[in-house]
Amino acid sequence: MDNITGKVLTELREKKGWSKSLVAKKLGLKTMSTYANWEYGLRKPDGEMLVKIANLYGVTTDYILTGKRPNSFNSDLFEDPDLQIAFKDASDFSEEARRQAIDFIKYLKEKEKSRKSPNGEND
Repeated sequence: MDNITGKVLTELREKKGWSKSLVAKKLGLKTMSTYANWEYGLRKPDGEMLVKIANLYGVTTDYILTGKRPNSFNSDLFEDPDLQIAFKDASDFSEEARRQAIDFIKYLKEKEKSRKSPNGEND
């Protein structure tokens, strides 16, 4: 039996410098052995407890279960104030205006691709 969940729990706990006992207390468990059994792969936490654990460590339940981080795209984009304003403004668009904005962004993306491509034709 693969113990991805146990490995992830151990890694997350050790990164925080926490003991199994401390984590058990933070999760409201009566005994540390329950948490230890999850790390050793002897048992798995139920769905409700997975959510508590994910919140405690600031990760997703998927990460705890699979060890895979969500696909990360450039999170720096979300920190760009101009893009934040544009996104907020676009949230009030009608469906038609939103579609036009998306089409325009796709157009600009293609234009940038051809501009950057050595074989692409410039406008």
